[in-house]
Amino acid sequence: MGAHTVLTDSIAAEIDARLADTDELLSTAYPGERGSRQPVHTVYVPADQFHPGLCAEWGRDALAVADGHGGIGGVSRAAAIETPDAVADAVRRKLETEPIEDLRLDFEDGYGDRGDAVEDDDAERAAAGVAEAVCAGTTPPFIGIRFKCFEEPTRRRGLRTLDLFISALMDAGGLPDGLVLTLPKVSTGAQVEAMVAVCAALEAAHGLDHGRLRFEVQVETPQLILGADGTVPLARAVHAGNGRVSGLHYGTYDYSASLQIAAGHQSMDHPAADFAKQIMQVVAAGTGVRLSDGSSNVLPVGDPDAVAAAWRLHGRLVGRSLAAGFYQGWDMHPAQLLTRYLATYRFYRSGFEAAAGRLHDYIHQVAGAVLDEPATAKALADFLRRGVSCGAVGEAEIADKVGIPAGDLSGIGTTKGQS
Repeated sequence: MGAHTVLTDSIAAEIDARLADTDELLSTAYPGERGSRQPVHTVYVPADQFHPGLCAEWGRDALAVADGHGGIGGVSRAAAIETPDAVADAVRRKLETEPIEDLRLDFEDGYGDRGDAVEDDDAERAAAGVAEAVCAGTTPPFIGIRFKCFEEPTRRRGLRTLDLFISALMDAGGLPDGLVLTLPKVSTGAQVEAMVAVCAALEAAHGLDHGRLRFEVQVETPQLILGADGTVPLARAVHAGNGRVSGLHYGTYDYSASLQIAAGHQSMDHPAADFAKQIMQVVAAGTGVRLSDGSSNVLPVGDPDAVAAAWRLHGRLVGRSLAAGFYQGWDMHPAQLLTRYLATYRFYRSGFEAAAGRLHDYIHQVAGAVLDEPATAKALADFLRRGVSCGAVGEAEIADKVGIPAGDLSGIGTTKGQS
């Protein structure tokens, strides 16, 4: 018996017309994960302290601290991050070759108000230093500046610093591939729209391709989470960026202080922080905008007990962020690199065998104990891809355990964004 249907082509065409706006929204506003590399952290330094050898210096300083505490293995034990010797060796290699993945030269809270003449000079010197580092091959994969926010008292200063930095880079030969700009203390979508206009003006003035300049939005104010009209301005801010917003970074201490949380309780794991970050996750889902957690201001300095306590705290917070789906955070001191990579590598190594096995079975259609769908396959592939990007997982391991080249991971599942 032939199948009997009643929905005609004209009805299907009517449904297509009804849903045309939805189709457009999903394809433009929610393009999906970009599939490109995301750094595991951002290191912040006052802009005037940058020099072309800074990244290597941080790596050496971190290893010197480790050697004073029994090596990487000693740090692992002190921080209660149990890892095999192979992981400790991998962390040492990371600190020797690529200790910083993303570096931000700070002209905001970490720099302060030093007067216009000094900041003008520092902005140009910072650009010259970045250009020199690019030529020397000493820049990390991502580098950029955080300028002062777009609130009225600092707006003109922030714009001038950004202008000087970009213009000096262009005069020195062009923008580095991994350039990142950070817009702090955003309170409204209008401030993001203003930054979009600034980027377009800079591109036009310097002959850059449209869309070349993108920026991160720092989530540091409660007004961005819940507006006066009862809406979530952060959602508007992301989409008002017209594809220029690259990331949302949680600002631990400004946000906590705005909620009148006592200084001793301001932390990345406070319930108020979790609420804000869950809003960030929902807003960013499907947009291709990356998420970053904040920082711990408890630095591993002082006597051995104080250092170990700071490492335990930092390592626990890094692991907590990773488990929550925040694959990036901030580091403020060379010795935090140790627990950043120990906790990060443990996260990817501990989940590698299961993820690789499930993805192998999905790709090669092998019946197993878990029936994975395309969206889950994408999550498995993204997990492995992130592990490879940071050095926790080797490309040869992907080929061996999954049965495909590591470069093919970004095309698995429901990925539909840029590569």
